[in-house]
Amino acid sequence: METIELGDLSIAVTRKDIKNVHLSVHPPDGRVTLAVPSVTRLEVARAYAISKLHWIREQQRKLAEQARETPRQFVTRESHYLWGRRYLMTVEGRDTKPSVKLDHKRIVLTVRPGSDAAKRAEVIHDWHKALLHEVLPSLIKKWERKLDVMVSGYFLQRMKTKWGSCNHEAGHIRLNTELVKKPKDLLEYVVVHEMAHLIEPTHSERFISILDMQFPTWREARAELNELPLAADVWNE
Repeated sequence: METIELGDLSIAVTRKDIKNVHLSVHPPDGRVTLAVPSVTRLEVARAYAISKLHWIREQQRKLAEQARETPRQFVTRESHYLWGRRYLMTVEGRDTKPSVKLDHKRIVLTVRPGSDAAKRAEVIHDWHKALLHEVLPSLIKKWERKLDVMVSGYFLQRMKTKWGSCNHEAGHIRLNTELVKKPKDLLEYVVVHEMAHLIEPTHSERFISILDMQFPTWREARAELNELPLAADVWNE
């Protein structure tokens, strides 16, 4: 991978089988990448990056000012989000197997007395994964039909800099467990985005046209997703 250095700014350059350049500023820390057609000379890519320097700085500024969730302690009356809605947490100490349930607008977390914040966080994370497992199989099946692809498997994990990823060769997708906090239509956008990579591995014009045809509101979904608060326990670790 080549790099363009502009003062304190470092831009990672990748060459792909595409017609146009694609400049991206990635959350959470404003990392910059530039995808260029394979035949592009590095000095041409550098000139393009210089022409976009103001835009890059503006995107990095927005990311720096983007709201961050304060670190969660998983205590009573603390706010937590699920599918885009705010809930208050109630913590109950019982000498029984830890569990989580929704009760109206409350998330009731039951843990053994003396459980620390790390243990409570682990219980909540396992619950988040279970909720995602409830909705993802039908969502994937829906888009397998629409996109005419087959997902060999999906995986859930905390991811620091991505909402999802796709292993084109293995045919599986990987999703950020933080998506359980976002509205379900944004989860669907990420699923479609990663599944579209089973057709086109790169962010080429062909990939964009697939999204335009199959999920016309993908740009709005991407913008909304990237404007929502970043989770302190994921992005800043």
